[in-house]
Amino acid sequence: MPYAHITGWGMAAPETVLTNDDLSKMVETNDQWIRERTGIRERRIAKDGQTTSSLGVEAALKALTVANLRPTDLDLIICSTSTPDYIFPATACLIQDQIGATKAGAFDLLAACSGFIYAANMAAQAIRSGSIRNALVIGSETLSRFVNWKDRGTCILFGDGAGAFVLQASERPGGVYSAVMHSDGSGGDSLTLQGGGSRYPASEATIHEGRHFITMDGKEVFRFATRVMAQATHEALDAAGMKVEDVNWIVPHQANIRIIEAAARGLKLPMEKFVVNIERYGNTSTASIPIATVEAVEKGQIKPGDKLVMVGFGAGLTWGALTAEWTGPVPSKGHVYPAQYRALGRIRSFVRRAIRFIEGIIFRREL
Repeated sequence: MPYAHITGWGMAAPETVLTNDDLSKMVETNDQWIRERTGIRERRIAKDGQTTSSLGVEAALKALTVANLRPTDLDLIICSTSTPDYIFPATACLIQDQIGATKAGAFDLLAACSGFIYAANMAAQAIRSGSIRNALVIGSETLSRFVNWKDRGTCILFGDGAGAFVLQASERPGGVYSAVMHSDGSGGDSLTLQGGGSRYPASEATIHEGRHFITMDGKEVFRFATRVMAQATHEALDAAGMKVEDVNWIVPHQANIRIIEAAARGLKLPMEKFVVNIERYGNTSTASIPIATVEAVEKGQIKPGDKLVMVGFGAGLTWGALTAEWTGPVPSKGHVYPAQYRALGRIRSFVRRAIRFIEGIIFRREL
């Protein structure tokens, strides 16, 4: 049975920075109040023209470059997101087209802030089963498009960004060891975005009622998160036959510094064992774990051979954790330039659209 190794990683963050001082001019708040309650100092905001798919493409190409893998060698693309470009087609399909991954199946996964763990686990299981060899897992969000900028309880929290991992099959032991996934729909109304679905299709009434904005019961989410973070970590470690003492790094969902500190107390670990970057990005939902991981690797914190636990929670309610040994790229011959495939992908996409247009004309004549 092959092992599923994380061989490539990349992230994308919009250039526009929104600080706490900026927010204090929009709602009744201030920098000290936000930092004391959340640990956030600033967050990134997507500019006009940037979308969940465009951020995902940027992160994906960086991950493929690290892995030295051609997009055409991908078998599967999973995009975890709560803020897709459209309800359909899937954002993963838009990314597949833009990077030129001509052989890959692609679909979206929605498990809110836990989504990246769910997606990485699904990709790892597909590799372990032998059905695929190369997978691209992306967490990408443009949450700022769904934030009520008059609600200081939520607008201070969320930011935009994307992170991506390449997972590849290898006979060498390591990579993803275990994962656990949980849900409790009875808490679904604690964190929700109601408008635009079949229950509340977009209308003048849903707009006036604010159903297209994120709403959250902050106290309930906080209680839930502090309860499940340590629990899920222990479950994933047990499934991998590991102990807390074996872990080099915990990479938690970056939702609130107080939640992360509570998890550290629950696990009896020092905060120095936790990868934390919430101060500069805020809560980027499903993108937060890969973004934090990528930064830790680039800073030299996470090294080959290190054992990690990635743990998160989110709307649904959902929560989960994943254990892995960080191994890095699989040795390969030559050097690949994935960005070139993006240009070829655009040409291919144009040609296929032209062919469909011509086929449509011919078909109409036959009718």
